Amino acid sequence: MRSRVTMVLAITAVLLGGVLLVPAAYARLSDGDNSGGSGGGAASVAAPSPTPPPPPTLAAGPVSVSFKGEFFSWALLDRKTGKISGSPNMTATSSTESMIKAWIVSDYLRQLGDKEPTAALKKAASTAIRDSNDDAANLVYAAAGGSYRTPPNGQPGPVIQRAIKICGLTDTKRGNVPKFEGWWSFTRMSPRDAVRLGDCIADGKAAGPKWTKWVLSEMSQVRGTTADKDQKSSSGGGRWGIIDGLPKSITSQGPVSMKNGWTRLNYDGNWHVNCLAVTDKWSLAVMLRYSVKFGLDEGAQVCASVATQLVTPQPGAALKVPQQPVGKL
Repeated sequence: MRSRVTMVLAITAVLLGGVLLVPAAYARLSDGDNSGGSGGGAASVAAPSPTPPPPPTLAAGPVSVSFKGEFFSWALLDRKTGKISGSPNMTATSSTESMIKAWIVSDYLRQLGDKEPTAALKKAASTAIRDSNDDAANLVYAAAGGSYRTPPNGQPGPVIQRAIKICGLTDTKRGNVPKFEGWWSFTRMSPRDAVRLGDCIADGKAAGPKWTKWVLSEMSQVRGTTADKDQKSSSGGGRWGIIDGLPKSITSQGPVSMKNGWTRLNYDGNWHVNCLAVTDKWSLAVMLRYSVKFGLDEGAQVCASVATQLVTPQPGAALKVPQQPVGKL
């Protein structure tokens, strides 16, 4: 009888002990007990944190704008891959207007090497970019070796020829208006070449090692709006267009360097409007010609719209976070 009681008690103790051992083992696993003791208990493994999505940027994509005019074209260069995308006519040309001033300043400063320009020419270089000042640009253009004589043999002048050679431009030509063929503003350029020019300025080939940061800084400090009060006879406000189409999630990543060109021309009755902007990730250009019956705001809004449509991912787009699988112990 005693042996049977002893056996029952032993079995009960084993069962009770087993019941008590389960939560104890579970507790050790839940607490991440990884003491490496001789008990051989399994250890929990923390799920890896999801990889955050890359910051927004500009990337190739469809663009649709409401535009009634003679010419609309755009191009985007991915500065990491060198790939250029854009509208089907991104190799077609239009006059550069003041957009070319960023190259004129860069070309002059590169020729100086480590030398400093005179105070007057350095100020002129700055105001040619920041305020799109024509008189200042003319001074720098002459100092860089430019001339307003009609170029020989149908070729652009030396300043523009250097842009073609140094920056690898393939569509750029001298102006096609006989009276103004030698003028820098009538240089014909495609959006494809314009983004190459922006990349050439940003990567240091245009202005050289000493002056590249200075040029990009001046381009990031372009000032003035499309308002009449900011537009003068030989200068004008040029901080509009692409910059207005970029969300804060992009502009907060670093400075956006830019140089627009815009002129209301009587010979063809059109505004010639160009927008160029470049960052460490991309270079974007939009070029337009449309009736002078419309204002400068028309072109500025088209440039902004193109930039906005190329933002990737689009603001407010749902970001898919991969779900971690539930592990089994």
